[in-house]
Amino acid sequence: MILADYQQNYSPVGDSLGLSSIIAILPLLVLFVLLGVVRMKAWLASLISLVMAVVLAVAVYSMPLVDALDSGLLGAAFGFFPIMWIVINAIWIYNLTVETGHFDVLRRSFASISDDQRVQAILIAFSFGALMEALAGFGTPVAISSVMLIALGFEPLKAATVALVANTAPVAFGAIAVPITTLAGVTGLPVDDLGAMVGRQTPILALFVPLALVFIVDGRRGLRQTWPPAVVCGVSFAVFQYLSSNFWSVPLADIVAALASALAVLGFTRVWRARETYRESGDRGGLDGAGDDSRRPRPPAAEPRPNGGEPVDTRAVAGARADSGHDTHDAPSAVFKAYAPYLAVIVVFVLATRVPAITGKAPTEVGASGTGLESVTHIIDWPGLHIAKPNGDPVATTFKLNYLSAAGSLLLIAGLTSMVLIGIGPRRALRAYGRTLDQLKFAVLTVMLVLALGYIMNESGETTTLGLWVAGAGGAFALLSPVLGWLGVAVTGSDTSSNSLFGALQVTAAHQAGLSPTLMAAANSSGGVLGKMISPQNLAIAAAAVGFQGREGLLFRRVIVWSVVFTAFMCALVYLQSTPVLDWMVVRTSATTP
Repeated sequence: MILADYQQNYSPVGDSLGLSSIIAILPLLVLFVLLGVVRMKAWLASLISLVMAVVLAVAVYSMPLVDALDSGLLGAAFGFFPIMWIVINAIWIYNLTVETGHFDVLRRSFASISDDQRVQAILIAFSFGALMEALAGFGTPVAISSVMLIALGFEPLKAATVALVANTAPVAFGAIAVPITTLAGVTGLPVDDLGAMVGRQTPILALFVPLALVFIVDGRRGLRQTWPPAVVCGVSFAVFQYLSSNFWSVPLADIVAALASALAVLGFTRVWRARETYRESGDRGGLDGAGDDSRRPRPPAAEPRPNGGEPVDTRAVAGARADSGHDTHDAPSAVFKAYAPYLAVIVVFVLATRVPAITGKAPTEVGASGTGLESVTHIIDWPGLHIAKPNGDPVATTFKLNYLSAAGSLLLIAGLTSMVLIGIGPRRALRAYGRTLDQLKFAVLTVMLVLALGYIMNESGETTTLGLWVAGAGGAFALLSPVLGWLGVAVTGSDTSSNSLFGALQVTAAHQAGLSPTLMAAANSSGGVLGKMISPQNLAIAAAAVGFQGREGLLFRRVIVWSVVFTAFMCALVYLQSTPVLDWMVVRTSATTP
């Protein structure tokens, strides 16, 4: 038996939980201030906060410096694999479609479905945006959707607003469910349980988001005239997100829901048309509608990487603007190739996660062997890191290397398959991969630093200190739980980062308050999705995509009300799920018993 090198102490400051909490929260406060007030680049703000967390872990919590640094390395490793490994390969697939011109074909395919901009907002910002969120996330859906909407004649700020509000319900399952995977990693709760619980919260939100989009585009008239396709879209997305997350596949939840909602709207618009077709002139340069097209701000020539490298591809911007007409008719083979990469992703994931002979069995402990794709999976004890809780129970410090079954590896396989389907040679594909790595270098660094920060706070006991303190709210904590996630995403711009920072805190508070840990952890992710539209990073990405750099305040004022209203709704839902009114919706497993 290996004795722990470090034993956690949750009240290191005079045995006072309140004073200890004030110290424990300092790294988060520094991160929030540097990002939200100082507007420092995300990677630098994360680095400074990480250094502070190390100092407090050593000086206040008496954690050995080696253990603190080792904990940070474990978090950084998890940030790269599997998290950013997913994002790298997902965005590479998208870049392949841009490289070959199939992205423009895909955009024209959407435009041909309806010439009503209210329907286009639903289809592109919500359904297609959800698909991009499922495959990439990290700001990509907002940038791409905004550009596509402008290409179809939307006023720039309205396009950005629609894209930001639409990027809500899919976020928790974004990037092949990276936020859920991260949440499971920091809380120790099963991925399937967390995915199922989130799948009983965000689908309800999805029912209302398409209605909000048509209201943003055309006010009350838009609701009166185009509520039918909005309802069809929201209901189909909600149903399939729930079914996939609870019964089929958590990583594929957004992909299945996005495609289902797009097909539902496509079929519905074949038999339904609004009484009036709405199209704005597209020549307004700002909120007041003044100005002509010559004065409209243009996207920058250089690729914007606001706040630490959120991915925005300006070739997509240029392609969308240069080809904004509706006269081009693409051959069926070209349309098939435009959709082929996304179909390849679905096929690969279905085979790898639902066919037992391929999926195999994953090892469950250090040194065990798996089968199928899991045959090369290794679970290792993180070298040199041995930590115990105050009661002597060991803290899990293992790292899983699932080379073949990791979502990022499956995306790589889908990308290699897509090369054949869309007809791109190895040299061009390799160049696209190099550009993807360059495009994401700061995003990779930021996520690794944030995960390192989260792991140091978790392993030192800082997070548990905060959880024990917040748990003082008792049963009312269920009402506040989504606000923590909302705050985390509002500042960090990432549901993944928010789950890393607050996931363990939610579970600790749940145990202390006698609530379901699965419900509270899921609430962090579900509440977090509503903070994304007001995060400085996402606002900067949207403003850069539509050529309105420096006017993020205008966007903020347009979306803040939606963010607050939807967050209040989520708080009420989670609170009711914690009471006998809706507790039948809570996932029941042994892991959720306080």
